[in-house]
Amino acid sequence: MMTMKRVTLVFAMLLFAVLGASAQIETPVTWSYAQKKISNTEAVVYIKATIQDGWHIYSQNVKPGGPVKTTITFAPSKEYTKVGTTAEPKPMSKFEKVFDMNVGYFEKSVVFQQKIKLNKPATTVTGTIEFMVCDESRCLPPDEIKFSVQVK
Repeated sequence: MMTMKRVTLVFAMLLFAVLGASAQIETPVTWSYAQKKISNTEAVVYIKATIQDGWHIYSQNVKPGGPVKTTITFAPSKEYTKVGTTAEPKPMSKFEKVFDMNVGYFEKSVVFQQKIKLNKPATTVTGTIEFMVCDESRCLPPDEIKFSVQVK
């Protein structure tokens, strides 16, 4: 016969095992940031997504009616101005029945680049990245993360 103490201990262990399994949040994409000063008045901000095998994120240029595209928003600042749009490499493309269209996406990793004009020698560039990550059978809810890059 089990003692009450042992029953409580077994129950507590089962509870933690169940809670631990459900509390695991999937994060198939990790983001990193870098910058390179081109001159005293210009720099390039690099935003890199590293994507786990089997997963993908979408291009910034997905047409309306498609999946949630990657959107990089730079916070307004008096210290710098964006030069042009945020560049990305040529995405892979496939027809997705769900959206009835060809959709551009990235696997493994992708680096987005934004040229900026500096109004002072050093600044911090901040903003947000909205993205959706999918695998062959499902998509995780769209996520939004903040970024910050020191330009010196």
